Amino acid sequence: MGVHERKEREKEHRRDEILDAAQAVFFEKGLQSSTMDEIAEAAELSKGTLYLYYKSKEDLYLSVMMRGMGVLQDMFAKALSQGTNAIEVLQRISDTYYRFFLEHRNFFRMFHFFEHPQFHKQVSEEMRAACSTENHRTWDLVISAIQKGMDEGLIRTDLSSPEIAVLLWSSANAIMLRIESEQEFWKHRLSIDLEHVLLKSNSLLLEAIMTEKAKHLYPLAVVTVH
Repeated sequence: MGVHERKEREKEHRRDEILDAAQAVFFEKGLQSSTMDEIAEAAELSKGTLYLYYKSKEDLYLSVMMRGMGVLQDMFAKALSQGTNAIEVLQRISDTYYRFFLEHRNFFRMFHFFEHPQFHKQVSEEMRAACSTENHRTWDLVISAIQKGMDEGLIRTDLSSPEIAVLLWSSANAIMLRIESEQEFWKHRLSIDLEHVLLKSNSLLLEAIMTEKAKHLYPLAVVTVH
C-alpha cells in the first residue's frame, strides 16, 4: 500500500470514528442539546479535529442521518428483489418503511431535520448536495417500483409515478409521526390502534391506485409487520 492510499484509509477510519461518536450523542440527546465538545469527547479527539472533517454540528448531524438513508435504501432494495409482481413489491415497501420506523426510530427522527428551518443556515452547500443525492436515491427506488407497475398495466396512469410515491409516503409518514408522539392518547382516549390504521391506510391507498386488471389478478391482503 502506498503512502497516499494509507493516508486516505486512515482518514476514512477517523471519519467513521467521528460518525460513530456523533451517532451515539445525537441518538441520546438530539441535535439541539448536543455539542461538538461532547462529540469530541466521545470520539476521544479534539474539537478542532472534528472541524477538519465537518464544517458544523449540523453537517455532522446530516452525515449521521445519511447513514440512516443507507439503511432504508438497503431495506427497500431487499423488498424490491423479493416481490413477484409490482403490487406485492409496493405492499412490501410499505411494510418495510414501517419496520424501519420500528427498528431504527432514531434515524427516522433524524429524517425530519429539514422541517426545522432554524438549523438550515449552518448546513454547508456540499452537505446539502450530498443529502439531496441520497434523498433522490431513496425516492428513485420507490418511484421505479411504481413505474414498473404502470408499465405492466397494474397501476393507474392518471397520476405520475412521483405523485403516487408522494401520496403513499405522506399518508404513511403522517400516521407514523402520530404513533411516535401520540400512540397512547389514541389508544386509551379514543380506542384507536394506530398500527392497524397505518396498515389499513396503506392497503386502501394501494387499492385506490390499482387498475381493474390488478384488482382481479392480485386481491390485496394486508402485510403483517414483523
